[in-house]
Amino acid sequence: MSDSRESTGPDDGTAGRPSGGVAERPDGTQLRLAVPDMDCSSCAGKVEGALDREGVLSVDTRPTTGVVVLTYDPELTDVEALTAAVEAAGYAVEDADSDGVADDLFTSPRAIATAVGGVILAVGLALEWLLPGLNPTFATIGGVGFLGPWGVTGASVAFLLAIAVAAPPILRNGFYSLRGLSLDIDLLMSVGIVAALLVDLPFEAATLAVLFSVAELLERYSIDRARTSLRELMELSPDEAVVIRDGDEETVPAESVATGERLAVRPGERVPLDGVVREGSGAVDESPITGESVPAEKEPGDEVYAGSINEAGYLEIEATAPASESTIAQVVELVEAANGEETRAERFVDRFASVYTPIVVVGAIATATLGPLLVGGGAETWFVRGLTLLVVACPCAFVISTPVSVVSGVTAAARNGVLIKGGEHLEAAGDVDAVALDKTGTLTRGELSVTDVVPLGDREADDVLACATAVERRSEHPVAAAIVARGEEVGAEPVDGEDAPDDGTEVTGFEALTGEGVRAELDGETHYAGKPSLFEQLGFDLTHAHVRSDGGSVLADRDDEGADAPAEPEPCDHGQYLDLASETIPRLQAEGKTVVLVGTETELEGVIAVADTVRPEAAWVVDRLHELGIDRVAMLTGDNERTARAIGERVGVDEVRAELLPDEKVAAVRELAAETEGGVAMVGDGINDAPALAAADVGIAMGAAGADTAIETADVALMADDLTRLPYVIDLSSRASSTIRTNIGASLGVKALLAAGAPLGYVSVAMAVVVGDMGMSLGVTGNALRLGNVEPAEPPEAEAPPGTDS
Repeated sequence: MSDSRESTGPDDGTAGRPSGGVAERPDGTQLRLAVPDMDCSSCAGKVEGALDREGVLSVDTRPTTGVVVLTYDPELTDVEALTAAVEAAGYAVEDADSDGVADDLFTSPRAIATAVGGVILAVGLALEWLLPGLNPTFATIGGVGFLGPWGVTGASVAFLLAIAVAAPPILRNGFYSLRGLSLDIDLLMSVGIVAALLVDLPFEAATLAVLFSVAELLERYSIDRARTSLRELMELSPDEAVVIRDGDEETVPAESVATGERLAVRPGERVPLDGVVREGSGAVDESPITGESVPAEKEPGDEVYAGSINEAGYLEIEATAPASESTIAQVVELVEAANGEETRAERFVDRFASVYTPIVVVGAIATATLGPLLVGGGAETWFVRGLTLLVVACPCAFVISTPVSVVSGVTAAARNGVLIKGGEHLEAAGDVDAVALDKTGTLTRGELSVTDVVPLGDREADDVLACATAVERRSEHPVAAAIVARGEEVGAEPVDGEDAPDDGTEVTGFEALTGEGVRAELDGETHYAGKPSLFEQLGFDLTHAHVRSDGGSVLADRDDEGADAPAEPEPCDHGQYLDLASETIPRLQAEGKTVVLVGTETELEGVIAVADTVRPEAAWVVDRLHELGIDRVAMLTGDNERTARAIGERVGVDEVRAELLPDEKVAAVRELAAETEGGVAMVGDGINDAPALAAADVGIAMGAAGADTAIETADVALMADDLTRLPYVIDLSSRASSTIRTNIGASLGVKALLAAGAPLGYVSVAMAVVVGDMGMSLGVTGNALRLGNVEPAEPPEAEAPPGTDS
């Protein structure tokens, strides 16, 4: 037994690396124990029974990951006593850092003993069936077995030696099960081996011991394959960090780095802790955290996450959280705990197993004892049939069918930037029939930007934008910020190219006109930027705005497939004009855009349209959801009806509900739930939409990487701000649900056939072990691991939904 490390700190449900240890809680102390041999629900039951003692407040067993998390009162018990209790139940407690994967499984003492037992069993079979002339009889012992005398032959000695080599681990575990009053596979197999020996059936006993040991090793191998996916997540975060202290670099354990210390990360190295770039720049591969395959450019002030890879450039990073609280640590902890709450399928299987096993055990006893009396025939024949039925009573295959599917699905999702917080949510997402999407920050980028610039009079588009940028620079309005950002992005020069300053500090007479726009003196002349109504008050005729004959240069290209094409200028006595009031402005507003006019007291200079642009992938995502069988995709937003309708039409949602307050979003989610047969998933930012997320069957948070609140509150968190992962969640969850149903159905079907055939003599002990236990366990595990191959689909690169800027 190795030690468990102790540490103190609040337990918020996510704190603590998977390497765990002990953490103080207001209601007790939390302890994490690595128990790798605990790999099934019956094992977990024995461990829970061993920990059912004074001072233990709660026990959370996670057999699929081989971990026990418990809370205890340190005044009534301690770590040593709790560890001893687990070991007394027959399960070794390993180092707290153990990931539960046995790297030397097939060279372990049990594997070697099983192999030796198999060879000896083969020798016995050869003597019994192939070379009977070389099978000597040493003695005959009478009056011992109730079926008759024991014959001591060369073959029987070989069978006994095979039992002596392969059976001890089974018998030891069976003893612990008997002591804990647990009717599990270990007890059943132990009873079968001992009973077969008592009635002089050494071949059946040896076959049972060797084949069941092989089955146990293969089952552990299958579980290790599922655990390996978790190990890969754990290995993402480096164990060491290069810290800059007093100007010198020092390599230290990542756990010893304090918040605020500076770290040096060179190209090719992993970022050891969450932090903020303070010096340097480069490209960082954040795919281990967010699933985004394109490296993110990082500059001073940008966030980085532990486990991401610095592909180019030297970075100095200030740590913003200890290793135990990094984003990747939280992800690993939540993935590890994914089996903490049972799914509906698991609850069904547990209830079924609690009834199935006792019934079949009773059937096995009845077969062995009543068969000769009621049907007739040899007692040995019926005993073997009863023994076979006893083996069939083991519910292992369908008990593990759901947990391995959950772990495989959840870890696969984590590798692709999706955090699913438990099997219950994975299962629920697979049953979803309706998806409700928030608009701002989900279907749209959540950031206003300039989409159109229409020059008027003799102006060029860049003149209009430059003037608006100078006038709006002092405004704090989001629309003004979008205009200034676009002006700086394209490098628009100020009006007349020289007099207006580019930093805004010399603009005079700036005034915010409440509810209308802004006014400022620019180059000695008063300029306005604001709503159309502001310019109507200034006396402009918006039905007749002159434009150049060549139309000027339009700064923002228009590729909105679903939008109305702009009207051509009409001829007039002074050239050409646009009807802003009846055509241009209504058309832009119908597309969900905010219209800003720019001009002086005597001249209209241009029209600028600003909008929260639709994500390029939004329309593809909605189509993909429909392809995956989602009947209704609704958009819920607090925005105005006109804007919401315009965006809803462009992305192809089935319905739009606009001007909703938070409580009205909750009501809308509940209405959708009442109108659909399956569940409802709500997708939002994880904070503003928290009430609606909580009301949905599955709450899905966008862009949760680094956001503790989003990770904690959502059922599913899309770590990157990537909407394409939403169909992946639905697809993966649907496949996981199908896999679970297939595993359970196949397991029950095979068990039913074996149970029906055993009393009739159609099933041997070897077949019961190889097919019913070993075969089905490997089958359901292999089927579950296929979920790791499910990858997110990507939208066609050429596809860009309406409402995006160029």
